[in-house]
Amino acid sequence: MFNRLKNILFCAVLCAFLTTIPTYAETNANAALNVAPLNVVAAPQKYLNKTIVMKATFDKFSTLGLDYKKAMRSSSDYIGFLIQRDDVDDHNVPLSEMKLFVKRDYAEKFIELDTGDKIQITGKVFSNALGDPWVDVNKITILQKKTNPDKDKK
Repeated sequence: MFNRLKNILFCAVLCAFLTTIPTYAETNANAALNVAPLNVVAAPQKYLNKTIVMKATFDKFSTLGLDYKKAMRSSSDYIGFLIQRDDVDDHNVPLSEMKLFVKRDYAEKFIELDTGDKIQITGKVFSNALGDPWVDVNKITILQKKTNPDKDKK
């Protein structure tokens, strides 16, 4: 009888312990996915409601996509920006198929960004309206400033 009670108690404690340990899927559900921007553009539905991390080349701040009702980000609270396509080397082509939004107060920290600067973006794909990925960017990291020979001479 004592062994049976001991086994029941052991099972109860073990079950209680195991239910508090998150599963692999639960711990990685919120993990950011390292992705290439063109892969996200090619299959935005695959990344919907997922946090992504991308390395990219900054192009410019923009109002593209703001105030669009089906994927609303108000122009009074947000600013958009564009990154460059990474499949074109000989000139700058913005990746306009990807809508990137950042809160205006956070964007003010990055007013020194220039076309050609290398950045890392962390954000969540919140919509695939019009077949494009719409991303709320919550972190921008400057990886490398573009060298400007004219600026360096001054």
